Amino acid sequence: MNDNRPPQSIPEYLEQLSQSLAGADPALVQDALYDAEEYLRSELAEQPGRSEAEVIASVASSYGAPEEVADIYRDTEVKVQTALRPPAPKPRTSLLGRFFGVAADPRTYASMFYMVLSLATGIFYFTWVVTGLSVSLSLVVVLIGIPLLILFFGSIRLLSLVEGRLVEVMLGERMPRRPLYSARGRNWLQRIGDMFTDVRTWSTLLYMLVMLPLGVVYFTVTVTLLSLSLSMVAAPLALLPGLHLNVWEFGIDIPQQAPYLLPLVSVAGVVLLFASLHLFRGIGRMHGNIAKHLLVKTAQYS
Repeated sequence: MNDNRPPQSIPEYLEQLSQSLAGADPALVQDALYDAEEYLRSELAEQPGRSEAEVIASVASSYGAPEEVADIYRDTEVKVQTALRPPAPKPRTSLLGRFFGVAADPRTYASMFYMVLSLATGIFYFTWVVTGLSVSLSLVVVLIGIPLLILFFGSIRLLSLVEGRLVEVMLGERMPRRPLYSARGRNWLQRIGDMFTDVRTWSTLLYMLVMLPLGVVYFTVTVTLLSLSLSMVAAPLALLPGLHLNVWEFGIDIPQQAPYLLPLVSVAGVVLLFASLHLFRGIGRMHGNIAKHLLVKTAQYS
C-alpha cells in the first residue's frame, strides 16, 4: 500500500515510486527509478543549502509526485511499445494459415538472426568473464586486483545493457534502457559492496557464461535446419540437365533410383522449413524470458 505522506528524502520518493509501479514490468521500474534519482539529485545539487524534503516539494509541480510519475511512465510505455512493435501479421484462423503464417511475422526472422549472432556474442561474453575473473582474482593478493575486479564488475553491468538492447530489438522482450539502479546517497564503499552482494551481478555473470553453450546450440540448430530444409526444397533441381545434385534418403540415390520421389522430398522440405521457423520464433521467446530473469532486477525498491 502506498504511503500518502509526501516523501521527505530521495530514498523515500524512490520507494513510493517503486510501490506505485507495483505490477509493472521490472525493466520499466528500473528505468523509472534511475531517471527519478538522476533528476532529483541534479536538482539537489543545483540548490545547495536546501534539504531533500524542500527540494522534493519544490520540484513536485514540475516532475510530479511518485503516483503521478508512475502513471506517466505507464502511459508512455504503452505508446512507445505501440510505436516500436513491428506490424502484427494478419490473424489466421485455420491450422494451415497459422502454420504457414509464421513467415509473415518479422519476429521470426529477428529471432533467427539472433540465434546466428549468439555464437559470436556467446564467445565474447564467455571469454570476457573468464579472462576478467581469472586476471583480477589472481592479482588480488598484490592489491591491484581489487580495483581491476571492481572495474570488471562495472563492465559486466555495461555489457548487460548492451545485451538487453539486442534482446529487446530482436526478440521483443522489454529490457532496461538505463543502468541498474543503485542508491547513490550511500558512500562509494557501500555502493561497491552493493555491487558485489547484488544477486543480479552474479546472475548476469551466469547468463554470460551460459551464452556460449546456448550460442553453439542456437547456431548449430539454425544452420542445420535451414541447410537441410532448403536443400530438400531444391531437390527437384536434380532433374535438370547438366546439374549433378546428390539427394540421398535412407541410403537411396533418389535422382538415379527413384526420381519420382523428388517432388515429395521438396514438399517435405517446405514443411520442415516452416516448422523450423516456428522453432526459431519459439526459441526467441524462450531466450527473451531467460534474459529477463537473469539480467533485470526485480521490481522492488531496496
